[in-house]
Amino acid sequence: MFHQAVLLKESIGGLNINPGGIYVDATFGGGGHSKRILEELGRGWLVAFDQDLAAQANIMEDERLIFIPHNFRYMKNFVKYLGFQKLDGILADLGVSSHHLDSPERGFSFRYEAPLDMRMNQKSTLTAAEVLNTYTPSRLLEIFRQYGELKKARFIVEAIIQERAKSNIEHTGDLVELLSGLTPVKQRNKFLARIFQALRIEVNGEVESLKYFLTQSKEMLKKGGRLAVISYHSVEDRTVKNYIKTGNFEGRVEKDFYGQMQVPWQMINKKVITPGAEELRGNNRARSAKLRIAEKL
Repeated sequence: MFHQAVLLKESIGGLNINPGGIYVDATFGGGGHSKRILEELGRGWLVAFDQDLAAQANIMEDERLIFIPHNFRYMKNFVKYLGFQKLDGILADLGVSSHHLDSPERGFSFRYEAPLDMRMNQKSTLTAAEVLNTYTPSRLLEIFRQYGELKKARFIVEAIIQERAKSNIEHTGDLVELLSGLTPVKQRNKFLARIFQALRIEVNGEVESLKYFLTQSKEMLKKGGRLAVISYHSVEDRTVKNYIKTGNFEGRVEKDFYGQMQVPWQMINKKVITPGAEELRGNNRARSAKLRIAEKL
């Protein structure tokens, strides 16, 4: 298992598992959450998704588990194909696994010298290097502002454009070096983390996939079914929060003819759930995790 399951007790408990129900683990990864769901299930079924081929090494032998080697944005199609009409619960842990961060050749971390890859699905063609070397300045600006929430986005893009005019930006070290003068040393790691986050989100179409997934979750869950989502940065969390609170991604409150709010979800946790001190001592990478749980009305 290559990923320590985050907020395991809280997320599985939030699903309020029916032993005979049908559940989806949208982000199988190391299989930690799936294993716990299977422990709670009786004659039910668990459909698990993961587009990363490396995750298949963690599949446990259990006839109730159906593993789908694809992105969770295709959840509805596969669940319907399997003959399941409605689901009792859906779980998604949106974090990048420790396996990805600790595998230098994947290019997810600025701590290692590696090709600027960042593909979750290694069958896809778009890499971080291609984004940096071929995207227009305006599109790069949008990516760093929207996905990295970087205040110095314009200076970042200018540095990238100047560098790629001389030679392609191919490795993590190339990117780190060209950005070295743009932030104080004390803020270096946080700054670079946001740069790499923005590129990873773009390469993997993460925000678009998340929106597809959330929309399908509302459609596929039965009344009273539960949705549990663990996010790790404000771009993801804001998307999830808005959708659960209002049923749309803009956070726009819609009212009926009588002025009553129209919402498809009941929030199970009014306040976002975060890891406790004990979990953080054992897994520091869980520090930014936020869990939201909702029940379909």
